[in-house]
Amino acid sequence: MHKAEREIKDRGLLLDILRRGRYMTIALCSGDEPYIVTLSYGFHEESSTLYFHSALKGMKLDIIRENPGACGTVIEDLGYIHGECSHSYRSVVVYGSMVEVLDPAEKKLGIMTMIEHLERDPHAVKEKLLGKDIDYSGFSVLKLLIDHKTGKGSPPKQGSE
Repeated sequence: MHKAEREIKDRGLLLDILRRGRYMTIALCSGDEPYIVTLSYGFHEESSTLYFHSALKGMKLDIIRENPGACGTVIEDLGYIHGECSHSYRSVVVYGSMVEVLDPAEKKLGIMTMIEHLERDPHAVKEKLLGKDIDYSGFSVLKLLIDHKTGKGSPPKQGSE
């Protein structure tokens, strides 16, 4: 890392950023053509997996089937610092493989993980959306298997944090 003082080495803080984040910008590649997409996610901490939902067809799925390598970023915006032309932030960059989930039980786990992660009242949403038998064949669930992650952040200002 170019600015070593900005590296976040604390594994707990990296996990906290993933826990608090709601969306991730993901970079994929097809041949020599880059593709970037921002998706909401659910973080399943026990398996170090991020889950996403998707349509059944589209460029994203075509690229993932061709090349599952992926890199994603979650940014925790801590605010612009007026008068200093600077921004306070923390971020996590994850590297891994993006794959389509085909097993219905894991698709359900992925959707449940997203609901738990994103919703203020997950129980009510589960009852509303999943209270009856749901057909998981109408959409895709993707997962990003994290190989490793790095973190970076602006140094805290004197007297803050």
